[in-house]
Amino acid sequence: MIERVKTLIVTAHPDPDSLTHHIARLLEQMLLPGTVELVDLAAEGFDPRFSLADRHTYRVGGDFARDVSAEQQRLDGVAHLVLIFPVFWWSMPALLKGWIDRVFVNGWAFDVAAEGGMKRNLVNLTTHLIPVAGDDAGVYDRHGYEQALRTQIEHGIIDYCGSRRGLTMFVYESESEDAPAREHAVLSAVTAVRQFIAK
Repeated sequence: MIERVKTLIVTAHPDPDSLTHHIARLLEQMLLPGTVELVDLAAEGFDPRFSLADRHTYRVGGDFARDVSAEQQRLDGVAHLVLIFPVFWWSMPALLKGWIDRVFVNGWAFDVAAEGGMKRNLVNLTTHLIPVAGDDAGVYDRHGYEQALRTQIEHGIIDYCGSRRGLTMFVYESESEDAPAREHAVLSAVTAVRQFIAK
C-alpha cells in the first residue's frame, strides 16, 4: 500500500469569510481527501503568548505545554506545511507568529547542544507560504517588502529548523474590487502549491 503524502494547512485570520480562509478551503478541496488537514488557529483559540512556561521549555529542550505538544503531534509525519495568512504590517499576524514561537522550539524543531552545536530536525518537512497582500507587487518590490518577508520566514524560520523551502506564492491586491483578477491570482497560487505537493 502506498502511503499518502500528508499536508497540513494552517491559517490565522479571525474572519471565517476572509479571502485567507477562502484560499485555504480551495487548496483543501484540491488535495486528495484523507491527505490534508486544515487548521484554523483563530477558531481553535490557540494561545500565541510566549509565557514563562514556554521559556522553560526552550531552555530545557522539552517539557512542552499540553497545547504545544498537541500541535507538534499534529505536525509529526506531515510532509507539507502550508501557511496561508494575511500580511499585517509587512509580516505574519501575531497569532501565527506566536504559534511558531511556541511550537517550533528547542527539543522539537531543533536541538541546541550544551557545547553550542545545533541539530535541525524538520528535514522531512516542506513548508509553503501563501501571503495575502493588500498592495500590488510593485509596492512590495520597490520597498523591499517581499524580500524582507521572505528573509524573515524562509531563512529565519524554515531554513533554521531544517525544513525544505517549498513555494512562496503572494496573492497581491487582495482588497481590489476586480474580483475576476483577484480570483485568478488565488487560483494561480493554489494550483502551483497543489502541483508541487502532487509531484
